Amino acid sequence: MMRFLWMLLIFGLPLNQACGQDQRILEIVEREKEFLQKTESMDDYEQITFGAGCFWCVEAVFQELKGVKAAVSGYAGGHVKNPTYREVVSGRTGHAEVVKVTFDPDVIPLQTVLEVFWSTHDPTTLNRQGADVGTQYRSAVFYNSKEQRKIAQKSKDEVATELWDDPIVTEITPLETFYQAEEYHQNYYANNPEQGYCRVVINPKLNKFRERFKDWLK
Repeated sequence: MMRFLWMLLIFGLPLNQACGQDQRILEIVEREKEFLQKTESMDDYEQITFGAGCFWCVEAVFQELKGVKAAVSGYAGGHVKNPTYREVVSGRTGHAEVVKVTFDPDVIPLQTVLEVFWSTHDPTTLNRQGADVGTQYRSAVFYNSKEQRKIAQKSKDEVATELWDDPIVTEITPLETFYQAEEYHQNYYANNPEQGYCRVVINPKLNKFRERFKDWLK
């Protein structure tokens, strides 16, 4: 809910231009856009979808990972078709804010992708991340195959429990339908680095991520 209040305050303001932005982030986003526009086969890539609170934060983290081709914000795990952002943040559709991550397993293994997931949000708090409270902010792994489920469960049991003292409440469930979020949510951090939520919430998270996973940065 707190993130939604930030949204009410900042939505509609002009997006920041390239001047003053991190050029590396802009280049990453441009490469992602080029990838998404291509019609090449996805046979060489793998996809997995994460819920870890605000999808602006999750997208910003995974976009910087070496081997990640795209990180797309959206909604999953609910019971309403084609939900809107306003419907999802109401908590009544059952959806989680998620990011669908497309990556090259020859460059970065799923195990490392999952380690980033466990390390960059709190998987011990049920239906909340910080000030964002509700089922739409729940911790979740939406898998696409039995092998992904097996790897995710093993990572939860062995990696997440080493990182966190409290019980892990993350749900691991098959992805049924992914709904892409509205265009203004895509590449949100790259387009709005000076907005309040980005400065106060996303920047500290990115700094910790970059330090811990510096060998995996693009």
